[in-house]
Amino acid sequence: MPRFCVFCEIVAGREPADVLHETDDVIVFRNRLRWVPVMLLAVPKKHMTQAELWADMGPVGAAAVKVAQEQCPGGYRFVSNSGYDGMQSQDHAHVHILGGTFLGEYA
Repeated sequence: MPRFCVFCEIVAGREPADVLHETDDVIVFRNRLRWVPVMLLAVPKKHMTQAELWADMGPVGAAAVKVAQEQCPGGYRFVSNSGYDGMQSQDHAHVHILGGTFLGEYA
């Protein structure tokens, strides 16, 4: 039996999300966590691992850059956690887009 995946549920429209960008392949939405003023997630609609995503960022990379430039004109940071030791909380591949403030050397 497949595990529950909140990102697959968001893609299917069964879980709410504040969507900023969507194509046939990618969805970008606001993260529920608010560690910085702008905290977004760029997610492939197809369920895949972080390694699969990073092997070919393709449309996810393009969408992340587009939305980051719109939402964080002063600069932004991409973060991608992978595996348990990397503190990855969702199995579905994703890229965090962080910005809206100076991210300093310790942010």
